[in-house]
Amino acid sequence: MLKIWGRKTSSNVQKVMWAVGELGLAHERIDVGGAFGKTREPPYSDMNPNATVPTLEEPDGFTLWESNTICRYLGAKYDKANVLEPQGIKQRARASQWMDWQLSVIGPNITPVFWGLIRTPPEQRDMALIKTMTEKTVANMQTLDAQLAKTAYVAGDMFSYGDIPVGIMCYRYVQLVPERPATPNLDRWYAAISSRQAFKDHVGAVPLS
Repeated sequence: MLKIWGRKTSSNVQKVMWAVGELGLAHERIDVGGAFGKTREPPYSDMNPNATVPTLEEPDGFTLWESNTICRYLGAKYDKANVLEPQGIKQRARASQWMDWQLSVIGPNITPVFWGLIRTPPEQRDMALIKTMTEKTVANMQTLDAQLAKTAYVAGDMFSYGDIPVGIMCYRYVQLVPERPATPNLDRWYAAISSRQAFKDHVGAVPLS
């Protein structure tokens, strides 16, 4: 049975759990990281030298870290019904493009907003920083909205693993930025992905904390 090491409140763990849910894979999730600790001690430190979550462990002992890489691996190995992995090299590249965008653009911009509003006491918040990063996040989401005017999902006309990392950032955006400009294409897409059972189980059911 697959093991996914990592706490369920981590957005990176949620990516992998969403992918596992889409594929219907038997699995065990093990709490590590955050308040659970244990990422800097064996056996976890032997699998992931970065002390980050998640880590995938397969029954044969194969381990893998980096959440977006794990999602692509699960799609490549276990997706027999074309649920996650796009069909065609261009579509797979487009999915990877938006997964990398999540890591390099939207993630770094929305994270200070998340930390400022969710994990920082009101009296200690840097409201100027929160405002600046919120504005950058809004601009990023308008970029995504423009793409979604052209395609139903980020990689084309079908849902894929490319939608997962971006979708989790959008979940946080909706929760953290209630007053935001109109983005009809993003709203249509978000309604579609957030109605999927795997999203409901592993993302929507977990409050921001």
